[in-house]
Amino acid sequence: MKLVTFSRLASDGRSAQGDAVPGLLLEGKRIVDIPAVLGHGAETSSMLGLIRAGAPMLARLRELAARPPASLELADVKLHAPIPRPAKNVFCVGWNYLEHFEEGAKKLHDDRELPKHPVFFSKVPTTVTGPFDAIPFPSHVSTAMDWEVELGMIIGTAGKDIAEAEAMSHVFGYTVINDISIRDVQRRHGGQWHKGKSFDGTCPMGPCIVTAGDGFDPDHVRVSTRVNGQVKQDSNTRFLYFKLPRLIAELSAGMTLEPGDVISTGTPQGVGYARTPPEFLKPGDLLETEVEGIGVMRNTVA
Repeated sequence: MKLVTFSRLASDGRSAQGDAVPGLLLEGKRIVDIPAVLGHGAETSSMLGLIRAGAPMLARLRELAARPPASLELADVKLHAPIPRPAKNVFCVGWNYLEHFEEGAKKLHDDRELPKHPVFFSKVPTTVTGPFDAIPFPSHVSTAMDWEVELGMIIGTAGKDIAEAEAMSHVFGYTVINDISIRDVQRRHGGQWHKGKSFDGTCPMGPCIVTAGDGFDPDHVRVSTRVNGQVKQDSNTRFLYFKLPRLIAELSAGMTLEPGDVISTGTPQGVGYARTPPEFLKPGDLLETEVEGIGVMRNTVA
């Protein structure tokens, strides 16, 4: 199943009206308004509510998908990030494709060894923006804005000290993320990346969540980035250095993961700062971020 968060467009066809609510995306063309069909309540009013409702809600949604009621045209709605405001920071993974690790080490003239454990950092909730929203360009701070396509993984069942063998049973679904980074700020603060990764609007997410266990194979999907139509990144999740179960196991060690937590699993080679000469996003650029089987985000740099 593909789940979205949407609001209806006003009569002018441009501005959104009403609250953003979860919907069921049908064949990429139509949307079922979930709370309108299942009733308004804490479990149906938001994507976090659906996720926290667990297996019984998933069963109800699969029934809807099998016999969909009246639906809305995709052209009549605005899609938001599937989880517009996560309850926590988005958990991110650095250096999780070997080629990206090597391109970074070469560019920075760094003889670092391959990590023995995943490198984790985070992006604050205010970074999250929609799959077709504009990305603010912080020219008063920096012009070194870079792209990073990533497969996003969303936790469905809470857990702490999760074993690798059990890890994937805790996953609700998957989405597309671009971990947009402000490179000079990223390196300005003593080696930690939090500030340079946490500018407002620098975490486009969407356009939907593909639920786990419904035919989507997260271990073998193409991930790619295009800027103004030119391919910048093109790889496959089979090249992840630390696989998804390992990420969940390591992140949950001594720390509870909760329903709705988002893990961005790392980016492949082809980022802008590692190019010769370096390339960065600029106002007017169109950034397209795609994960096979989930969809494409199209964000203009504002």
